[in-house]
Amino acid sequence: MNKKLNGQVAVVTGGSSGIGRCIAIGLAADGATVMVNYFRQPEMAEEVVKHIVDHGGQALAHETDVSDEAAVQEMFRRLEAECGGVDILVNNAGLQQDAAFEDMTLEQWDRVIGVNLTGQFLCAREAVRAFKRQGFRSSKALGKILCISSVHEVIPWAGHINYAASKGGVMLMMKSLAQEVGPVRIRVNSIAPGAIRTPINREVWDDPEALDNLMKLIPLKRIGESDDISRAAAWICSDEADYVHGTSFFVDGGMTLYPGFADNG
Repeated sequence: MNKKLNGQVAVVTGGSSGIGRCIAIGLAADGATVMVNYFRQPEMAEEVVKHIVDHGGQALAHETDVSDEAAVQEMFRRLEAECGGVDILVNNAGLQQDAAFEDMTLEQWDRVIGVNLTGQFLCAREAVRAFKRQGFRSSKALGKILCISSVHEVIPWAGHINYAASKGGVMLMMKSLAQEVGPVRIRVNSIAPGAIRTPINREVWDDPEALDNLMKLIPLKRIGESDDISRAAAWICSDEADYVHGTSFFVDGGMTLYPGFADNG
């Protein structure tokens, strides 16, 4: 079978659970060798690697706190040493530490910005350096960077100000980087998921009342699945999307249509 990512190497940050896990498995199914980045809980990353290998793919796990510059550089050195380089970066690692604004600590602010925004900067910078060192490999592009953002790069989110600020920053970092590196054929894009069924929001989709309230925000009237994101990611990272650059893809069931303002009369 002609898989659209054959011969390419991808690193997926935060690849041991949730959306990152599904993206890592999806890229491997399309032929990529995948480094599954994780922070703590190595057994979860190894389970993803085992799943990929058991299904005929190639993968390895690597622990890195993406907000640590030296650790990120070491991750890319390992990619070069053991995988021969890298073709795709999926900047997925992220977290929430929620609080009312007046109660939010500097530590909560710094940790979310550090992982969600600075982490994406550090990984993207090392990827650009690697792409330029390597030259063209198994793709029409010199390299591909896919940032995982959120609908909250455009929708304000009271009570989650550090998270929303980080995702707004990801959006403009992605677009500015795309403008800068496009001329050397490095493609940079984002996926902005809406409400996706992952362990982090189980209390919503396990609670019928909370789920009903969530459906009021989603015109398609269903919660998203990680597969909805992974299928989009595999396409954006492939040569089928070679003219797609500097774009945020909202995979959100229409949440950014602001359905609360619809005229239902």
